[in-house]
Amino acid sequence: MPLPRPANLKIRADHLDRQALIYIRQSTMMQVRENTGSTTRQYNLAQLAGNLGWTKDRIRVIDQDQGQSGTSAAGRDGFQFLVAEVGLKHAGAVFCLEASRLARSCSDWYRLLEICALTETLVIDEEGIYDPGQYNDRLLLGFRGTMSEAELHWLRQRLLVSKLAKAEKGDLHFRPPVGLIYAPTGKIVIDPDEEVQAAVRLVFDLFAQHSSALAVVTHFAKHQLRFPTRLWGGSNDGQLVWGRLTSGRVLSILHNPFYAGAYVFGRTVTRKQLLPGETPRIKGRTRQIKSDQWPIVLLDTHPGYISWEQFQLHQQQLDDNRTWRPEEHRGAVREGAALLQGIVLCGRCGRRMSVRYLKDSIPSYECNQAHTQYSARVCQTMRGDKIDEAVKQCFLQAIQPAQLEVSLAALEQIETRTRQIERQWLLRKERAQYDADLARRRYLATDPENRLVARSLEHDWNEKLAQIESIEREYLDYSKHALPPITAEDRRRILALAQDLPGVWQAQTTTNTERKQLLRFLIRDVTLNKREKLITISIRWQTGALTTFEIPRLRKSWEVRQTEPRVVALIRELAPDHTDQQVARRLNQEGLNAGLGGAFTQSKVGFIRWAYDIPTACPERPKTCPSGQRGDGRYSAQKAAELLNVDVSTISEWCKQGQLDSIRSAPMSPRWIKLTPELIAQLRKPFRRRRSQSTRGPATEQATVYNRS
Repeated sequence: MPLPRPANLKIRADHLDRQALIYIRQSTMMQVRENTGSTTRQYNLAQLAGNLGWTKDRIRVIDQDQGQSGTSAAGRDGFQFLVAEVGLKHAGAVFCLEASRLARSCSDWYRLLEICALTETLVIDEEGIYDPGQYNDRLLLGFRGTMSEAELHWLRQRLLVSKLAKAEKGDLHFRPPVGLIYAPTGKIVIDPDEEVQAAVRLVFDLFAQHSSALAVVTHFAKHQLRFPTRLWGGSNDGQLVWGRLTSGRVLSILHNPFYAGAYVFGRTVTRKQLLPGETPRIKGRTRQIKSDQWPIVLLDTHPGYISWEQFQLHQQQLDDNRTWRPEEHRGAVREGAALLQGIVLCGRCGRRMSVRYLKDSIPSYECNQAHTQYSARVCQTMRGDKIDEAVKQCFLQAIQPAQLEVSLAALEQIETRTRQIERQWLLRKERAQYDADLARRRYLATDPENRLVARSLEHDWNEKLAQIESIEREYLDYSKHALPPITAEDRRRILALAQDLPGVWQAQTTTNTERKQLLRFLIRDVTLNKREKLITISIRWQTGALTTFEIPRLRKSWEVRQTEPRVVALIRELAPDHTDQQVARRLNQEGLNAGLGGAFTQSKVGFIRWAYDIPTACPERPKTCPSGQRGDGRYSAQKAAELLNVDVSTISEWCKQGQLDSIRSAPMSPRWIKLTPELIAQLRKPFRRRRSQSTRGPATEQATVYNRS
């Protein structure tokens, strides 16, 4: 077995004929600026290469990876160039201060050693010369790479443990949210700026009233209010910037537990994710975790704007406003006419029902989640206006004992909101006036002869004065549309409304959003179940109590047009001895209406008889009465002529003269004659004389001559 060669004998002539690559790297730009000693030591490796025999023209320094981490080869152009040069056998040796400078990843380190072994390239540092092709040197270099990676893990682990220990005491500093600052003692306190305090408190008050982040943004925009942002770090550290309030900003404020006086660590977690691309890229993905999984929560560590209980209520409300998984969340209050939007449940499957608007904005509640997700049948659907009315009446009855308290609370809320908005404008004008006075003092303090400085300060003073004028104009424009101060008469009227809460509910100034929000204060959800003729409504109140009642189900279109059973029964009763016209007259006298609307007529009665298979014994046409006598006892003209042994024309003449009692539905319609046994015996002729042959003709009308006995 050959003995290992000394270090100086490892450098051969062919190594000196190739390049000496000196790799220089610092992990961060801060190390580049501050750790200058380490950088100098790395550049001095060029002198070491010269001492080992490399000429100056064959020494090459690779230093473009300054400020780059060694955890991966991605993004390190200098390291990739070094590997390429070694692979092409252009390098005789690679100089580095230590293994961690070349790579912090064992995969990159071993890959470089493998290529060096194949191309017979040496690895040289301050402590020795190593040939990766030799077993002992390869083992030592591999062990040093492993230790380098382990060192990075130990450093990170110590930093994380120290960070966690500091957070457990509440001493780990974060960027405080607007409205909170760090005092000189290092403790979090409320921002002493009154305008900032008022803006933050207004956000929480508005959300407690409207239960919607977007409603808070709408209120700020409507009243032309601004919201602050305090800059953090850099030359503008602590400076306030005022701008428009956004929905995302409101949500970040409402979700931040620091406003409740709590110190929380671990609200987010970062997971590494491999991103697709031409080269492997790894990036940390940060996501929020649930509040019950926060590792460190310290309550009452500093002053807050709300209590911890209020913060939890806000989280519940925000969670309830979500539209994801609607079967579990009611969603935020909308502006539509459907009173039960978001709180109505299906009594059959338990899913949350959606809202669909019919003609004239009439709401309709339908359970269609199974249909949209699984292509199943729609569970149930029903018109919602009658349901909303029934729930509204039940709600007004429940809230009636507390009407006075509600009225007083509303009055106090209106006054508080008006004062808050007015104070915001006053503080804004006060800040603008302070800035103008400060610019004025700076201008007056300068030397008038120094126009280079005086002109700049004068321009700044003019800008501050113009800003005051702009704020005054905005305030005047706001005052034209703002709610005026509440007078004694206003208080009296508001208190009087306590006795007329239904009137307030129906008022045109009361929006659908306000009605729904008021309803949700007392009602948790409403369950609907449609039956054959009734709709069962179950109201679950916020207290857990349950109120169940029923309302008639709205009839379908064919049911609305269907004849009432009472009408059918009356027609069936009158049909044996009444004509259709007489039946229609009787129904109209009873005040009944036809299914299609309007008064009854002969044709309508006839259609109903046909539809319900009701026979009549009193027809209008003699052909439909084979016996010649109707159910009311009247005879047709032909039958009466046979009974009286006379001609039909004689019957007609007697009817005109009043000798016979006859009726007819129309002037030219058939007659129906009433005959009694006495009248038949009196008027019946023994025989009927035929007409003379000479006098018969189609246009000739002759009288019948009878022999008298």
